[in-house]
Amino acid sequence: MMTIVAVDDEPLALQLITRYIEETPELSLLRMFRNPLEAAVFLKENSVDIVMLDIQMPELNGIEFARQMPPGPKVIFTTAYKKYAIEGFKLEVVDYLVKPFSYQDFLKAIRRAEKIISLEKKSYENIESNNEFLYLKSNYKIKRLKFNDIQYIEGFNDSVRIYAVSSPEPIQSQTTLKVLEAKLPAGRFMRIHRSFIVNLQMVDTIDRGRIVFGKVYIPVGDQYKEKFEDYLRKNFL
Repeated sequence: MMTIVAVDDEPLALQLITRYIEETPELSLLRMFRNPLEAAVFLKENSVDIVMLDIQMPELNGIEFARQMPPGPKVIFTTAYKKYAIEGFKLEVVDYLVKPFSYQDFLKAIRRAEKIISLEKKSYENIESNNEFLYLKSNYKIKRLKFNDIQYIEGFNDSVRIYAVSSPEPIQSQTTLKVLEAKLPAGRFMRIHRSFIVNLQMVDTIDRGRIVFGKVYIPVGDQYKEKFEDYLRKNFL
């Protein structure tokens, strides 16, 4: 499922784009914006795969909007003017749809964006792993994450929060706990709950079946208890 945001000051244009998105099962519409300034704030705070972007808008036109956008989302221009096409391709947008455009044109642009996103994802996943660190996408940036800096990792549906000693705030990334678990060195990290992975070298205190990190208490899930207790027995004095 790819997430998408539509930015256009024309209500009828937004209605058409919404209908096209609803007809495309692999798309999830996050938000629609008539005000590009509001859309700019949203994109700084949220991860998005595709942005459908009008060009002629008050306050901030689509060309300037695309230039100021955080890296990550793939842009598809939607406009009534052909004259901006060259500028659009200079910005390396995925496609340039001239209004009124058909569902077939819309779908062709989406397929092009989907292919680019898929290739980027495969490139990222094929980065050779090692026993010291990994690279992780977080808030449109790629961060180097040292394994010995991680305390624990909390998983949600399609994202994780990594709690590191050197970071005052958790590092959030759009991946799953299962995918990240496969990248972590065996023997140093253990999944002890369906929503948590802990760095075994960071475990100092266990209180009534819960691992303690400062004021955070992480329960050991029933299906992971036997494996964790076996680890304790091997390292118990």
